[in-house]
Amino acid sequence: MSLIEHYEQQYAVLTAEITAQIGRLKIYSGAERSELDSKIDSNLAEAQELLEQIGLEIRDADPSSRSTLTNKLNCFQAELKRLQTEYKNVQEAIANSYESTEDFEEIGIRDEQKQRLLDNAERIERTGNKLNEGYRIIMETEQLGTGILQDLHHQRETIQTARSKTRETNADLKRTSRILNSMMVRGMREKFILYGVAVIFIIVVSLSIYFSVSRH
Repeated sequence: MSLIEHYEQQYAVLTAEITAQIGRLKIYSGAERSELDSKIDSNLAEAQELLEQIGLEIRDADPSSRSTLTNKLNCFQAELKRLQTEYKNVQEAIANSYESTEDFEEIGIRDEQKQRLLDNAERIERTGNKLNEGYRIIMETEQLGTGILQDLHHQRETIQTARSKTRETNADLKRTSRILNSMMVRGMREKFILYGVAVIFIIVVSLSIYFSVSRH
């Protein structure tokens, strides 16, 4: 897994947690709400830092993938901005609706309403976890696809290399065949010459013998 993918997974987990925390914010009061506010502020700051780190890594990324990574970063930034806006709106709604109130009982919210809000917050958290799991599966699928493409590319190079070697072998065989044919032609020519020399030699010897016998 690359460093960018590691940052992306951290960001997905963090945004899911922020979403769940914002959902629980309305049902908390007093010290619990203040503590949750601090956690949300800290998580939002951490998410912003992760996006900045991703941006730095994209600058050093391969040019062929830089455009895709930049588009993903823009989506992450838009998502973070939406969470910041949602958090601000919830804070304003709480300030307007529950001003100077620190206890649910004092503002007339019944236990049933509180339980409903808690259930909604839990559903939001589960949804965030499912989104994170889906994102993890997508990243694993992308890595698997990349590995398959690399294997196919390697196999293609191997096949091309084998074809090149086959063509070279065929060329060598053709050259060898031409050389052998040339040697055979030369051998036959030399054989004919030897036969001719032998015939001439026999004729000369025969004539010599004939003339020698004729003189006697």
